[in-house]
Amino acid sequence: MAMLQSVVIPVLPALQQELGTDSVGITWVLTSFLLSASVCTPIIGRCGDLFGRKRVFVWCLVVLALSTVMAAFATTLAVMIVSRVLQGVAGGLLPAAFGIVRDVFPPARVAGAIGSIAALIAVGFGMGIVVAGPIESTFGVRWLFGLPFVVITLAAVCAAMVVAPDATRSSGARVNWPAAVVLAGWLLTLLIAISRAPTSGWASWPFAGLIAVAILLFGLWLAVELRSTLPLIDVRIMREPTVWAGNLSSFLLGVGMFAAFTALPQFLQSPETDGFGVGASSTVAGLMIMPISAGMFVLGLFAGRLTRRFGARLLLIVGSLVASVGYLALAAAHTTAGLIYVWCTIVGVGLGLAFSAVSNLVIAAVPPDQTGAVSGMNVNIRTVGGAVGAALMASLVTVGGDAPGAPSDVGYTLGFVMIGVAVALSAAAAAVAPSR
Repeated sequence: MAMLQSVVIPVLPALQQELGTDSVGITWVLTSFLLSASVCTPIIGRCGDLFGRKRVFVWCLVVLALSTVMAAFATTLAVMIVSRVLQGVAGGLLPAAFGIVRDVFPPARVAGAIGSIAALIAVGFGMGIVVAGPIESTFGVRWLFGLPFVVITLAAVCAAMVVAPDATRSSGARVNWPAAVVLAGWLLTLLIAISRAPTSGWASWPFAGLIAVAILLFGLWLAVELRSTLPLIDVRIMREPTVWAGNLSSFLLGVGMFAAFTALPQFLQSPETDGFGVGASSTVAGLMIMPISAGMFVLGLFAGRLTRRFGARLLLIVGSLVASVGYLALAAAHTTAGLIYVWCTIVGVGLGLAFSAVSNLVIAAVPPDQTGAVSGMNVNIRTVGGAVGAALMASLVTVGGDAPGAPSDVGYTLGFVMIGVAVALSAAAAAVAPSR
């Protein structure tokens, strides 16, 4: 799921040529997924709480499989965008997976399973960027969707056969659709404003107007949820210190991870004659970034043991600080491939600890019947943070450029510093959470 989000980033030019569209149109291949996933993840997560997590999980996998087939055979931009929207809708499988783990696993194994899933989400995003170039050059751009179809289909069959049915269902359960519509409204408005900010300008009237509308809709959503006897997302729970601290940490980690993964390939492939970069090919650039994903994967495997030993709060603090050190070191020294491998490894270790811990921190603080909605909102907040991080990085890298819109070494340095500071602030947010 996370890999499908990022796998198109390195191959947007190839997709643009394949679909016969322009540079503005092709950005919607990425934006449509982001908007759809952000809106649907908490809503479908709540549906899992109400109507059965296995049912929602399996159907999300079915939708995801069908949408990858649609994308693989898309010949027009419109069909590709529809397929990407459906892939975003399937993002609801993530909170459903968290809920299934909490329902089925023995208490001693819940933290490890949740930590592994959370870390694998981040790993998937990174691996999508790493493998996109080799797959596109070897098999063609359409196999970026064809190969995942096989894996997703097998996962759907296994889930239908192996995952135990839900023990209980909420009687008289229903989705609060007015709250869902307003939630979708403020999220869409906010994300469109952020995604367009680098081109329209952070101080422009269009950006300010969209942000004002998003704030108004957010206030309306809070009012609807607080007055409802059956809220879509219980915002009173969201005010619990551990939950809001975890969500803030998740937002800041999203800023750091998404900004780095979107900027590093371009930076590494820049020729040294530009005054920055190492002139790597797309394949070599992917290999240089791979230590981040590898570090997150390895640390995710030990998430349960580490959480039981040290607690999710401490792991989140330590992991965020370690990742921050890696990013700040990257800002200070990024002229040789060897150093970049070292800094990316440090970042991967830190993010592996942090991502496995933040989901555990939030989920452990809420009642079981709110797991899907709250974890879905946590994933969603991380996505919003990623949109902010990517937009900020896109603006910063052009600071000091030789021409308008041209990246520079000063710009990339400022961007890496921004990422390091954001991830360090994630540690500060986690420190505010009560010890458990």
